[in-house]
Amino acid sequence: MVKFSRILDLDLPTEQSAFLWGARKTGKSTYLQQKYPHSLVYDFLKTDLFIDFHRRPFLLREQLLARKAEELAHPIILDEVQKVPTILDEVHWLIENRGLQFVLCGSSARKLKRGQANLLGGRAWRFEMHPLVSVEVGELDLLKALNRGLIPDHYLQNRYHRSLAAYARDYMKEEVFDEGLTRNIPAFTRFFDALGYSHGEVTNFSNIARDCGIDAKTVRAYYEILVDTHLGRWVEPYTKRTTRQIITKSPKFYLFDVGIAGCLSGRQLEKRQGAEFGKAFEHLMLMELAAYNSYRELHFPIRFWRTKSGLEVDYVLGAGEVAIEVKSSRRIDRRDFRGIKAFRESYKPCTCIIVCQESTRREVDEIAILPWREFLSKLWGDEIIH
Repeated sequence: MVKFSRILDLDLPTEQSAFLWGARKTGKSTYLQQKYPHSLVYDFLKTDLFIDFHRRPFLLREQLLARKAEELAHPIILDEVQKVPTILDEVHWLIENRGLQFVLCGSSARKLKRGQANLLGGRAWRFEMHPLVSVEVGELDLLKALNRGLIPDHYLQNRYHRSLAAYARDYMKEEVFDEGLTRNIPAFTRFFDALGYSHGEVTNFSNIARDCGIDAKTVRAYYEILVDTHLGRWVEPYTKRTTRQIITKSPKFYLFDVGIAGCLSGRQLEKRQGAEFGKAFEHLMLMELAAYNSYRELHFPIRFWRTKSGLEVDYVLGAGEVAIEVKSSRRIDRRDFRGIKAFRESYKPCTCIIVCQESTRREVDEIAILPWREFLSKLWGDEIIH
């Protein structure tokens, strides 16, 4: 079985605990097994364990206090911790009174917050696991990545279609239904259909609500659940020095994985060209930017810029220091510069980049045209934004 060397560095000082969040199947459990092979692990996906600790969370304290000191010298891993929110009171006590160290792993902090669970008041650092990124894969096969996505199991499978469909149609719906906000299965199914055509576009909540037969408030709630469960993210508009010609209120929504997005939209790419390829290519670059931002702990905003006349820059980083336009073209011509030149004239960014499929780097009017592989190499080499 292929093992990927993950970029995430859970480098914890002695007695420091951590939350590790991320969508299911991104590799959290595998990563923790490899990093902490001698740790005690409580996996609450096991039904018997879940039932016991849900009914009697104090069992954790009693069992750990009965362990030998050498067994407690490594972080104690609680996997799928959101399934047993009350256990965090016991974790809190063990951290404060016995100096134990925990890694609390899960897919949704929302469930803990909703149940008013003890989030340890800053005693646990927060980390996030993303799908695979280019430096973890090595020689990234572009069409393979766009079709299969970068969830490790999906990327490696030849019969990935079934796995993608099961994830998109079963697990993602299960996450929303678990939140208890909807029992309207037909409406929610229509919402998922809407994700297929609205993904990566400026979000019109009213139109989607009308298509789904529900109100806009409920549509917003569905989206927020996907964000809170690490299944998607908002990209907000860049609004510095706004005018009537700039879109300032409506965000874009992107699912966490390009393969899942392709499954929901019914997309299957055969060639590295066309509008659907372009959307997937743009999404992949966002995945890399988001993972880089998280793993390097930089926390810079990732926004987009668009005018009502259609001029656009796909990603504006930080306070506007870096403008990135993603073009799937093999040859960048004059019309491809219109959006990024307009942004540069208005906001004077430090760096302007067009990411594309050209084979060789070049520069036009202080705008760098970068082959996508070179862009990703520079990104992970800390040469794009610091």
